[in-house]
Amino acid sequence: PTQGLLDLYTILSSIGRISGIKVAIIGDVAHSRVARSNIWGLAKMGAKVTLCGPKTLIPMDILRGDKFSDSEVFNNVVVEPDINLAMESADVVMALRIQKERFNNSLVPSLREYASQWQINRERLKVAKKDVLLMHPGPVNEGVEISPELVHGDQSAIEDQVRNGVAVRMALLYLVCTSARGE
Repeated sequence: PTQGLLDLYTILSSIGRISGIKVAIIGDVAHSRVARSNIWGLAKMGAKVTLCGPKTLIPMDILRGDKFSDSEVFNNVVVEPDINLAMESADVVMALRIQKERFNNSLVPSLREYASQWQINRERLKVAKKDVLLMHPGPVNEGVEISPELVHGDQSAIEDQVRNGVAVRMALLYLVCTSARGE
């Protein structure tokens, strides 16, 4: 859950708002706690969230349309199977880590196949907004979820996420520790 908070902070400090922006979350949504936290936080704050990835890596409840219990908040959450349409006009593109241990059960044919169809690369990113913010909760499998030149490029907020993660988590720990003492 703290990853979701630091991602919201990173977006807010980079773009200046969350309400009304389009965020494309690409990858293994089904096995990502980060994705669930971000989906909830972004939708609650008024962002339009588009989920995209192999059908086997999108949660069945979302594919069925069940989404979440707080359905009013999640009217702006959609699944788009076409990566180019998912990223079209996006303000933020967030790639999720492919958990290599998941390949044992045939959810995705191979890392090479995944990268060829779902990797965020320069060509695919052209459909997003010109000043798109590229995010990844880490650790990044460079060359799989995102091409290496984008991981380290001008649009990447990945290092900002790491830096903001320290500050946000320190603040949360401080709040937890001081509230326990009644301060």
